[in-house]
Amino acid sequence: MMTNLFSTFDPATSMKMTMNWTSSMTCMMLIPLSFWNMPNRIDIMTKNIMIKLHNEFKNLMGQNSNGMTLMMISMFMMILINNIMGLLPYIFTSSSHLVFSMTMALPMWISLMLFGWINKTNHMFAHMIPTGTPKLLMPFMVMIETISNIIRPGSLSVRLTANMIAGHLLMSLLGNSMNNNMMPLIIMIQMMLMLFESAVALIQAYVFSVLSTLYSSEIM
Repeated sequence: MMTNLFSTFDPATSMKMTMNWTSSMTCMMLIPLSFWNMPNRIDIMTKNIMIKLHNEFKNLMGQNSNGMTLMMISMFMMILINNIMGLLPYIFTSSSHLVFSMTMALPMWISLMLFGWINKTNHMFAHMIPTGTPKLLMPFMVMIETISNIIRPGSLSVRLTANMIAGHLLMSLLGNSMNNNMMPLIIMIQMMLMLFESAVALIQAYVFSVLSTLYSSEIM
């Protein structure tokens, strides 16, 4: 029985050891295993996606990627699988929580900042002031660039969480409005929303990984 609209996103249950968060780790246990001697269509599709992403991330980061594309592709695949798993009935949507998204965004941002300020200090200072900035505006530009840099992990996390919550809330609202006369229309709307949410699951994983690549390209 749902107490309120947001209870569907509550990871706590009556059990002391909740099994909800284990859905986030299921993909890690299943994906690396090779079930077939010959590659099947899922393997071929996954490899094609990874090759396309590798080429695109390498173009964004330049030739000095140094294996960063592998981390971004892994992040993309993990977010995508968790987003798609959240669309299935009775499966916990871990990507709709800030705990999940912030756990990926914050350590990556901190590691990039430490690497940049320790190894490329002059480059990081020069990045604070864009080329051609008037001397009068330089202190304000430093403040603006510093604030925009600090809120980057928060904006990444909130963007992913808010987009995943929005679609699920809309589907929950339509699912609760049980009216026999409106049932065919509601089913059609739910099917359209399901297709829309599948596209959102892919787009949000892509946006998260591309923005992370762009942020890291400023330091590399």
